[in-house]
Amino acid sequence: MKIAVICANGKAGRLIVREAMERGLDVTAVVRGENQSAAGKSVTKDLFDLTAADLKDFDVVVDAFGAWTADTIPQIPRAAAHLCDALSGTDTRLLIVGGAGSLYVNAEHTLTVADGPDFPDAFKPLAAAHDQALRQLRAREDVKWTYISPAGDFQAEGARTGEYILGGEELTLNSRGESVVSYADYAIAVVDELTGGNHIRQRISVVSR
Repeated sequence: MKIAVICANGKAGRLIVREAMERGLDVTAVVRGENQSAAGKSVTKDLFDLTAADLKDFDVVVDAFGAWTADTIPQIPRAAAHLCDALSGTDTRLLIVGGAGSLYVNAEHTLTVADGPDFPDAFKPLAAAHDQALRQLRAREDVKWTYISPAGDFQAEGARTGEYILGGEELTLNSRGESVVSYADYAIAVVDELTGGNHIRQRISVVSR
């Protein structure tokens, strides 16, 4: 199985690469500069310059693009759309490192985490961008996508426990009533999905046990 991890130098990307490498998978890091991940192979190219030819030999492409500033946040749905267009009509699967703000908090799926009164205003543009990306994906029948939402508290420096709870469209809490997951445990869930391929054209979510 050949895997491409786009934005492999980012915090999530590096951990996904490491997890995949430790399982013996064939991983290529796609980066804009020098490869800082554990991948032995790399392609130096901007995400938005990637073409169908660049991705044609991979079984799975992981979109680990992250953005945090007002200028870059709108690129989140653009990145997902660009990769969908490049993979359209192929058997290559696309896994998206998503957001938690669009997870539903009611059974009717009419209210999301981001709709809550306590959701910080500072994070609303980021949540809206991730939500837009997910809505775009839901309209694509030509791409084998999977959108993977982390828990509400997504901890970059959190410990790798090796365990997680796999959820779906709704915000899932662990036995302590928490919505939290480390980047390391999230990476385990991503690699489990890319090897299993059990949730094609679905959104799944991940929370620590």
